[in-house]
Amino acid sequence: MVAINRLTVRGIAGLADGNHSDGGNLYLRKKGQRASWVFRYKLKGRVKELGLGSYPSRSLSEARKVAAELRTQLLDGLPVRSLKSQRQDTGVPTLRDSALAYIEAKRPEWTNKKHAQQWINTLETYVFPKIGDYLPSEVDLSAIESVLQPIWHQKTETATRIRQRLEAILDWTIVHGYRSADNPARWKNNLERVFPSPAKISPVSHFSAVPVSQIPEVCQRLRATDALSSQILLFLILTAVRSGEARGARWEEIDLTGNRWIIPSDRKKERRSLAVPLSEPAIQILKIRSASSDGEYVFGDKPLSDTAVSKQLKRYAGNYTVHGLRSSFRQWAAETTQYPEHVLEKALGHSSGSHLIDAYQRSDLFERRRDVMQDWANYCLGE
Repeated sequence: MVAINRLTVRGIAGLADGNHSDGGNLYLRKKGQRASWVFRYKLKGRVKELGLGSYPSRSLSEARKVAAELRTQLLDGLPVRSLKSQRQDTGVPTLRDSALAYIEAKRPEWTNKKHAQQWINTLETYVFPKIGDYLPSEVDLSAIESVLQPIWHQKTETATRIRQRLEAILDWTIVHGYRSADNPARWKNNLERVFPSPAKISPVSHFSAVPVSQIPEVCQRLRATDALSSQILLFLILTAVRSGEARGARWEEIDLTGNRWIIPSDRKKERRSLAVPLSEPAIQILKIRSASSDGEYVFGDKPLSDTAVSKQLKRYAGNYTVHGLRSSFRQWAAETTQYPEHVLEKALGHSSGSHLIDAYQRSDLFERRRDVMQDWANYCLGE
């Protein structure tokens, strides 16, 4: 008969790195200053592992109690999912439940309505199948590694997002008292010791911007067609706004008398409304649209897809991104004009980058920005 209860609290402190059996399928996995409990068992001839939480957050006696319950369930022929359900009677949510609760709590502050679904999609693909049924207290370093290790080098950007999302979810469980204060998904002084820096293995690539010298030709070609996607594309170039802001423009936001477009805060990434000065060419586009549009939206019965606008840019300019057009505007302004940097940042809806300037500059600099956008329109269309 295999001996159980081999480990002692005093002896654990002196254990070397590696797996240490307590007997009865229970192991303590030690790595540096960290230790976690693992329940190992066989299923259809293959060895499976179930994380039972970190030590000492889960004590030796608690780990033995859970292991004993799991052994009993194994003898009854219950599958792993059922084993985990036996430990959910306390009312503590699983990692999956915690993640969904966190997403619902944060959903109102996300400007992109698809953001929540993007979270759910990545979690369902990479996280839930492996550790979704874990209780928050059972998610340890080995659990995080099991999720990230297979994709860290091949899908670095995705892995980085997943790590950040797991860190946020686990912080939520800590705040709600479902686990201790340690967060195994934290990067600084934690996972940075385990994985290579994402920047080293997957350098950050910025949005590809249309060269400033090509902007006039692109704008003239867009102006020569009455396609809806061309009108949107030309309008967002002239206003230097984001794609979604232009595609979702509503007539109630447009002030043709004052030549301004007020984008409400709930449609801005910065969560601040922005009054956009409308140059003469931008006004001309709106007048053309008003002759054929009687609905809520300026550009069509409903917002055109981002893909349609991106394809139109590719058709007329090449393999560049729509968001990169804001960089084209910023480069033109910085290299060919004398407008102050804080005015240019305001034109993009950004803060100045200086807390001091922001503290004293309470104006939205609308008239200064009107001059910038008219000069930009003149450059774009050679007027």
